[in-house]
Amino acid sequence: MPIIENTPTVLALWAVIGYMLGSIPFGLLLTRAFGIGNLRSIGSGNIGATNVLRTGNKKAAALTLLLDGGKGAAAVLLARYFAGEDAAQIAALLAFLGHCFPFWIEFKGGKGVATFLGIMLALVWPVGALCCATWLAAVAVTRISSLGALVAAALSAPYMWLLGRTEALALTLLLTVVIYWRHSTNLARLRAGTEPKVGKKT
Repeated sequence: MPIIENTPTVLALWAVIGYMLGSIPFGLLLTRAFGIGNLRSIGSGNIGATNVLRTGNKKAAALTLLLDGGKGAAAVLLARYFAGEDAAQIAALLAFLGHCFPFWIEFKGGKGVATFLGIMLALVWPVGALCCATWLAAVAVTRISSLGALVAAALSAPYMWLLGRTEALALTLLLTVVIYWRHSTNLARLRAGTEPKVGKKT
């Protein structure tokens, strides 16, 4: 049972909390902490783990991946504990949007993959586990992180449906659409055969 009664005010509060958690730019903070420099001037300029890996610092990349996923999971788990499932889904959506459009850095954030995976793990953990396994398998075969992310996102809604978790299906579809939108340049490079592979320094 949630601790706080679920009201419009409470849901709005969890929307704000979710956004604030999601908007923490861990990739930028970690590259500065490791003395790597300004991540915006490296590789694609993206603040996510894949671009951090292009610096050659695997530790910073792994920490970025874990923390970006962790903030999405934290938003879901905290909201669910205190205010229930509706609040958890709202916090999930806003955490994801906070990562993609953080006001701290002029709404120019990441593409949301790690945060998406963290959200899926916290929202419906078997679906999250399947998405993570799909992403890892696709990256292992192709060595292209974006392709793995796109395949995992595309299969997330079918996974939800097959496991009978239709209460989270609408949110999953919405997150998938945003991921594909955020990866529009990657899709163009994939079609052109110019998408860089994992671990390539820029």
